[in-house]
Amino acid sequence: MAIKKYKPTSNGRRNMTASDFAEITKSTPEKSLLAKKSKTGARNNSGRMTVRHHAGGHKQAYRLVDFKRIKDNTTATVKAIEYDPNRTANIALLVYEDGIKSYILAPK
Repeated sequence: MAIKKYKPTSNGRRNMTASDFAEITKSTPEKSLLAKKSKTGARNNSGRMTVRHHAGGHKQAYRLVDFKRIKDNTTATVKAIEYDPNRTANIALLVYEDGIKSYILAPK
């Protein structure tokens, strides 16, 4: 994983680093592992704005990540390393030998 280092053009940019996304596979996410993520626009159940400055943003779909890893005794191959807009970690698409697909958090 390559790390991008920024030039110190301001005090906030000094010693700032970020990932350059070189290891991420350029593929679309698996449709069967996506779920709808609805936005509230900082409004509660009666429609009144309850939190300021919490609205807008880019439309996102939630990736269903398998945190429990129930199929731990079967072998799987990593098909892709993907970007997840909902968390700072990348996710890996696993395809088990029986054909079932799942996302896991990609280890470094």
